[in-house]
Amino acid sequence: MKAEPQQPKGRGSVTERLDAAIEATSLAERASPIAPAKIVFGSVGTLLALIKVCFLHLCTDLLQAYT
Repeated sequence: MKAEPQQPKGRGSVTERLDAAIEATSLAERASPIAPAKIVFGSVGTLLALIKVCFLHLCTDLLQAYT
């Protein structure tokens, strides 16, 4: 039986998923012909970018606290 590759855990996988979600909302914003949808996708993309920055800042603080 062949072993399944393990998904990386920790900060890398979270930031990769956030990057993918930010890119997806950006594409949806550009592709949408409806103005309210563009506003929603833009707002969600901005919120995801804020979450990413806060997450990275929190990880940095935690690493400094435990080293």
